[in-house]
Amino acid sequence: MIKSGIDQQALIDLFANASAKQTEQLRQAVYQATLGALQGRELSLKNIRGVLGAVTQAAGAGVAKNPLAGVDADALLDKAVTGMDEALLKAVEANQVALQRFVDQGVDLRESQLKKALGDLEKFEDMLLGVVQKGAGAAGDPLAGAWNQVAEKLQMKGSLSGQQASEAAETFAKQMQTAVRETRAASLRAAQTLADSYGALVSGVLIGMSDALRQGAAAAEAPAAKPSRKR
Repeated sequence: MIKSGIDQQALIDLFANASAKQTEQLRQAVYQATLGALQGRELSLKNIRGVLGAVTQAAGAGVAKNPLAGVDADALLDKAVTGMDEALLKAVEANQVALQRFVDQGVDLRESQLKKALGDLEKFEDMLLGVVQKGAGAAGDPLAGAWNQVAEKLQMKGSLSGQQASEAAETFAKQMQTAVRETRAASLRAAQTLADSYGALVSGVLIGMSDALRQGAAAAEAPAAKPSRKR
């Protein structure tokens, strides 16, 4: 069952069979699944909400099927939210890189495309909470209480992705107010091309960041070469 680029059945099975000792594995699995789905599409708010909604549904369905007596539903769902938040944090960082490229190209941040990008970035702060609250309302009686506790915790402390997105939007807004627009005739045409494909650029940045992380992890896991023994 694939929805919004997410293998929901795989996530459902993970949560259905998870024990209290496997919460970190769940977090990592949700992070990888969410990040992979975000990489596979343009990073519009609609697409991001679709990915988060699919993960939320899968997590709730899996926890509801978990047969282990005394399983801590709050803890399992909390790790699902943490994994999504970490994946969103990478999306925020990709947006920051893309926006900085426009600034470096001399594009005025008051241009309509970039003004919209800044507006979307500000909406990251409430995006994850909104999806979790929606999941709480649709979870039904067995998990409504658990989802609500997770939502209250998220609302109280805020999401890491939302905090960074808010700070990034504020930073670029200040640049928009204070920077003097320079005339860079040679680069404006290239910058406009970038502006027209902002979503694709952010996706490319996100893919590059993820590839670098994977390469770093592979290097760290590679066994050290044994020193040759002199005869």
